[in-house]
Amino acid sequence: MSLRPLLELDARFSDQLRVAEKPGLLRNFSAFLAHSGDSWFWAVALIILWFISSPLWKQWAVVEFFGILGLAGVVLAIKFLVRRERPKGEWGGIYRNSDPHSFPSGHAARAFLIAVLASALAPLWLATALWIWAPLVALARVAMGVHYLSDVVAGAVLGIIVALIGLQIYPPMIIWLTALIGFPLW
Repeated sequence: MSLRPLLELDARFSDQLRVAEKPGLLRNFSAFLAHSGDSWFWAVALIILWFISSPLWKQWAVVEFFGILGLAGVVLAIKFLVRRERPKGEWGGIYRNSDPHSFPSGHAARAFLIAVLASALAPLWLATALWIWAPLVALARVAMGVHYLSDVVAGAVLGIIVALIGLQIYPPMIIWLTALIGFPLW
C-alpha cells in the first residue's frame, strides 16, 4: 500500500488551513501562537520561574523543563528517521533553516506535553489554559505553513505519551538529580 494518496490528502487539508500568505488579524494571531511554543521561550520562562517562585512552582518548572528536554531528543530522532520535508513557504525561516524536517511537530509535541504535565502538577486554572493553548499552537503551525496536519497530530500524540511516561518516572529522577547536583531542586 502506498502512502502517497494519504500524504496528498494531508497536504490538501493542510493547505486549506493555511493563512501565512494572507495579511490580517488571523495571520498575526496564528504567527503569535506558532511562536508561543518555541523551546527557547519555554526554557527561559521555566528557569526564571524556578528562581522566583515557591516550591510548588519550582517543582512544576523542573518537571516541565526536563520533560521538554527529553521530548526534544525523541522528536529529533523521529525527524531524522522520517525526514519529511516541510511544506513550501516563506514564513518561519528560522525553523526551515535550523530544522528542515516537519514530522512530527516539535511545537505540537511540546505544547501537549506542557498541558499534560500541568494537569498533574499545576493549579486547575493553569492546566485548563494550557489545554486550550496546546491545540491552538498545533493548528497555528499548520496555518503558518511550517507543518502538515498529520505532523501536528503525531506531535500531539507523542507529547501526551512522553508526558505520561515522564510522570511515571519523574519522582525517582528528581531524587537522582538532587543527589547528583548536591541540593534539592525545589
